[in-house]
Amino acid sequence: MTRIGSSDLSVFPLSLGGNVFGWTADRDTSFAVLDAFVAGGGDFIDTADAYSAWVEGNSGGESETIIGEWLASRRPEGLVVATKVSQHPQFRGLSAANVRRAAEASLSRLGVDAIDLYYAHFDDETVPLEETVAAFGQLVEDGLVRNVAVSNYSADRIREWIEIARSTGVALPVAVQPHYNLVHRNEVEETIVPLATEFGLGLIPYYALASGFLTGKYRSADATGQASPRAAGAAKYATEHGLRIIDALEEIGEAHGASITATALAWLRAQPAVVAPIASARTVDQVPDLLAGGRLELSADEVARLSSVSEWTPAQV
Repeated sequence: MTRIGSSDLSVFPLSLGGNVFGWTADRDTSFAVLDAFVAGGGDFIDTADAYSAWVEGNSGGESETIIGEWLASRRPEGLVVATKVSQHPQFRGLSAANVRRAAEASLSRLGVDAIDLYYAHFDDETVPLEETVAAFGQLVEDGLVRNVAVSNYSADRIREWIEIARSTGVALPVAVQPHYNLVHRNEVEETIVPLATEFGLGLIPYYALASGFLTGKYRSADATGQASPRAAGAAKYATEHGLRIIDALEEIGEAHGASITATALAWLRAQPAVVAPIASARTVDQVPDLLAGGRLELSADEVARLSSVSEWTPAQV
């Protein structure tokens, strides 16, 4: 178990991504994935109010709704659920009124009394940051949210958020969610990791498997014939450099009897300030590798080798 920043939340060090629920995983499959994740020791689920508004016929909130129905059906104990605000078609932006309405809508869909970890999903520079920080603080004060977090914010804006929260006496953020993985490192490691370390923020990286590339499934830049909607996003990493990373992951994983997926997640877990990478599963069969990624411990030499082979970030990323 690992603690999320300065919060009182201790979680299994792998978060199950809910972005596929209501998209590439229907309700029954999502229930089965959630069942398998919890049965295997998982207790941390990540979603957002906007998931999955981009799917034809959806309007946003589908993932939260499925998770809420599953929670009502299973009533698991000790589960930590994180969600986000700013991108739902009906609740765009981070004005105080919008944050409040969106949080209440998320609570209703999830069927919970309070959101364990509530993220500002994307920065909204059209709203004074003081207003957004105060809105999140009020949610905590009123018991609707237990902990505040930020996602996709620059280091400068996170620092500003913290300064405002400190000066006004409202809840400080406990976590930051950046795009971070073996093929997307430089910006996070140069700006976000130092700040997270300075302020004791827990890092909860999304795209931990680079849209599936770090599973080893995509070894060609040609995504033709791939059934997954994410195939093109994954295949773009299949450069000469990207495939060297896969080869190193495969070799190190084999020494542990572990998959490429689990090894990629283990490397990310070994990075400074990282609490729990986020990875999603479209099928129950994908869950064991994610759980293994939360348990596999690499040696310092293995971590260093993967850091070395992945040092350069492809220009197209």
